[in-house]
Amino acid sequence: MDSPSNTTLPRGFLLQGFFEFPQLKPVLFLLLLTVHLTTLSGNLLILVAVASVPSRPPMLLFLCQLSVIEFCYTLVVVPRSLADLTMPGHTRGSPISFLGCAVQMQMFVALGGAECFLLAAMAYDRYVAICHPLRYAAVVTPGLCARLALACCLGGLAVSLGLTVAVFHLPFCGSHLLVHFFCDITALLHLACTRSYADELPLLGACLAASTCTSHLAVTFLHYGCATFMYVRPKATYSPRLDRTLALVYTNVTPLLYPLIYSLRNQEITTAIRRVLGRLRPGKAIGQGFGDKRMMLTSYTLGSCQESIGANQR
Repeated sequence: MDSPSNTTLPRGFLLQGFFEFPQLKPVLFLLLLTVHLTTLSGNLLILVAVASVPSRPPMLLFLCQLSVIEFCYTLVVVPRSLADLTMPGHTRGSPISFLGCAVQMQMFVALGGAECFLLAAMAYDRYVAICHPLRYAAVVTPGLCARLALACCLGGLAVSLGLTVAVFHLPFCGSHLLVHFFCDITALLHLACTRSYADELPLLGACLAASTCTSHLAVTFLHYGCATFMYVRPKATYSPRLDRTLALVYTNVTPLLYPLIYSLRNQEITTAIRRVLGRLRPGKAIGQGFGDKRMMLTSYTLGSCQESIGANQR
């Protein structure tokens, strides 16, 4: 019979992080800090730019929600990782309590799940805009956008609660050292006294999304590609150091790329960002802001005229 100490829940874990590479810690700290600050600044700039738009199309509201998710997504993982990189290199890892690990995992999965659902909602928005442009205003209403946004948040919360309860009800045995820099699902499952991921998490599966836009395809590939490789595979193929390296990408690089991919290809966002940056720039021409507003009003007026012509033709 196994002793209770081998099958009971541990009091806490040790996050190994990058303690085995003490010579790389200063470089990693500066690199992660730069990427983290850039990501936060980019998402904040998008939020301010969207708030400055007088009339917000549905896609801008979805982009605003995506920026909020990415903003919180990085705050769940990166600040602690930066703090751990400043710790002395002679320790095995950074201790984290059982409850703290569960909370971090739940928030990480909730935000990631909400982003999965949000990408699907954005794909539907682009489908209607491209395939049914004359009916877009009648189909994608502000009420529908609000319901989709709420459903994304509730869906991510439900998935995260289910996964967190499932993972932390597993028996953990052996070492409590997580070869990771945060409490990720795969790292925790590696410590569980079970044979395969399929037996442990029936809730874990792959999500698919399609889009007709290049930018959305790029974001979809980054998000779902990393998620599929990380979580939808046999436990026997788990490699702690490989997963830790890949986690650096989807927790730091992809949140940095999302604002760039979407914002640079969205005319309303680029116009709003130029307006916000123009207000901060000294010596700005007085009529520039009015010119931007006239351009926005003209584009919305032309869109309304096209919808009216299409309705009369029908």
